[in-house]
Amino acid sequence: SFLFPISAAQSQTTLVSKLEALQCHFTWDLDPSKKKLLRLSDMLVDIGKKGHCWLGHIYNLRGFIQYKLGFPEDAQSFFNKAAEAFRQMRKADDGPWLVVNYGNLAWLHHHLGDQAESEAYLSKVEALMKKYPSPSQDELHAEIYAEKAWTLMKFSTDRELVADYFQKAIRMQPDMVEWNTSHVMGLASGFDHIDTVLEADILEKMRVAKEQDSENLYLAAYYLEQRAKKGERVEDEARELAGKILRNLLSSYNGMKAILRVYRHYVSIDEAVDLAEEALEQHPDERYLKRCAALTLRWKIICFSDGRPKQSTIDRAISLQEEVISLYPHSSFVKKIELANIYAKSNHGQAKAEQMYQELLNSDLEPADKQLLYNQYAKYLNFDRQDQNKSLKYHMKAAEITHQSFYRGNSIKVLENVKNKRRNSMWREIEEFLENLQEP
Repeated sequence: SFLFPISAAQSQTTLVSKLEALQCHFTWDLDPSKKKLLRLSDMLVDIGKKGHCWLGHIYNLRGFIQYKLGFPEDAQSFFNKAAEAFRQMRKADDGPWLVVNYGNLAWLHHHLGDQAESEAYLSKVEALMKKYPSPSQDELHAEIYAEKAWTLMKFSTDRELVADYFQKAIRMQPDMVEWNTSHVMGLASGFDHIDTVLEADILEKMRVAKEQDSENLYLAAYYLEQRAKKGERVEDEARELAGKILRNLLSSYNGMKAILRVYRHYVSIDEAVDLAEEALEQHPDERYLKRCAALTLRWKIICFSDGRPKQSTIDRAISLQEEVISLYPHSSFVKKIELANIYAKSNHGQAKAEQMYQELLNSDLEPADKQLLYNQYAKYLNFDRQDQNKSLKYHMKAAEITHQSFYRGNSIKVLENVKNKRRNSMWREIEEFLENLQEP
């Protein structure tokens, strides 16, 4: 019998089906908008510093983002950095943690039209999976579950799925402390606002995670904040932890932002401002610390309780916030709203605040961003312009967008208050509006 050579088309089909069977960023249904990719990219630059326990995973994700944004050379550079970071962190030349990385490289070379290189990486994946098999046919390797969970968490997809992947990874390799920390932080991520308190079982998991991962200052600051929310006195511990954080200002996972929130609500805003300024003095070029300093000044201005802030404080806040906007071009939307709110408190900035809000209102926004903007504009109209009726109209616009968020809930709460008190002439209109409101 004759042996027919496999045609190019057949071998291409086989290659694609093998690629589609891989576990990597290209097969995990990560298809966010360009805006989301750019914001994520901004965040990953801040956290992806030397020594970060997820550095390999951070580089893998940054590589995928660069590919999606149309920069394949940058993508390849990040995938190579990921492999190097894993070698250094795991102190080994190969291991199951490279399966996702090699899968990404196989896909990248396929997209670049270099099929031989793509097949070479496929072979590497197969060799790794033979050498480091998963516990059973229908389960992935713990390293893959962990990276998949960590990655999906950044895209805030199905929380239960993320928790499930983390739990599987942790069950297989309980000694990987950073997996447990990230799992607990993922569970807690829905309770970030000051008026949401962690459920008791998550708080207990966080306490255990903190004992296991005692060097993690981000976790320590976050846990302290949760205890303070429950009514514990934490001032002394907060100051002690702040001292540790000041000695370890390496990345946004150093806990600076979390400890500043603790200072704001449970110590004092003035001390929060001083702490952020001290950190910035130590590292004047660190953009993340500029962001923290701008944040504390904004708190001082927006939440002033001890008389109106000085114009010099407002001017410093404005210049710092403008600098932060230029340093975070891809995630400046919320920062522009914050800047408008600072201008609104200035002696000569009301017209500028209104102009900034109008520009944002006329820009092309996704529903979630539009909802956030309407909620913030409504508050500005009420508190800074004393225009309650127009403010309520914008709370209605925010509530109308069927995206479940803190901002939607907040606008609905405001509307329900007006309806219940019946003091505003719009209360009947609002009652009818709330009756007909669509649930997300």
